[in-house]
Amino acid sequence: MNSADWSVLGTMLAGFFAIMNPIANIPIFLGLTDGYGKDARRRVALRSTLVAFFTVTVFTLLGQLIFTMFGITIAAFRIGGGVIIFLIGYQMLQGEVSAVHRTRRIRDAGGEGGNRPSGPSGIDEEGMLSVAISPLGVPLLAGPGTIVTAIGFSAGHWRHALLSLVAFALLCGTTWFGFVAGERSVRYLGNSFLTVITRLMGLILAVVGTEMWITGLKAAFPLLR
Repeated sequence: MNSADWSVLGTMLAGFFAIMNPIANIPIFLGLTDGYGKDARRRVALRSTLVAFFTVTVFTLLGQLIFTMFGITIAAFRIGGGVIIFLIGYQMLQGEVSAVHRTRRIRDAGGEGGNRPSGPSGIDEEGMLSVAISPLGVPLLAGPGTIVTAIGFSAGHWRHALLSLVAFALLCGTTWFGFVAGERSVRYLGNSFLTVITRLMGLILAVVGTEMWITGLKAAFPLLR
């Protein structure tokens, strides 16, 4: 790469870092994976970053086509993502196990008095890994802002699209390392402190979801500005 490419890559790294904010996502990851074992946390961390990278790759290469084909607007994407994040944050704030942590099989079994899973708080293995897809992978790591930023960086130029993917891959690697390293703090913090973190992150998620929802409404209905 020439000096211009390095400069563009640096700009993209700074842009993705500001939007994705991997440091702020570490406590959210700890809150969402409260009660998970070491191996389960590592699998969730890996899958969430892979899901985020795959999502951003698809939208970087085919974003405009996908939005046009399905008639999707950025405003609608923000509203939908905001609602999802708010609901999950609200359940965490109440100290409940979010429905995304459990599969339908487990929820039905619990309602019918069947055998409970051996995992923490009624969470089964499949439910654990589903958290990596939503809300961690999408829309937290690969949210509307990240996707729009990726589409803007690519700007229809294949070289910029490639640099954009390289920059986001580096950020995904940084995020994965932060998730795995953050896991070590669990053994020192204890369950009581993690409960506090879970409630606090639930509040933050609810606020983030509300902000995304309001931003989407303002974009969809300019008179609300």
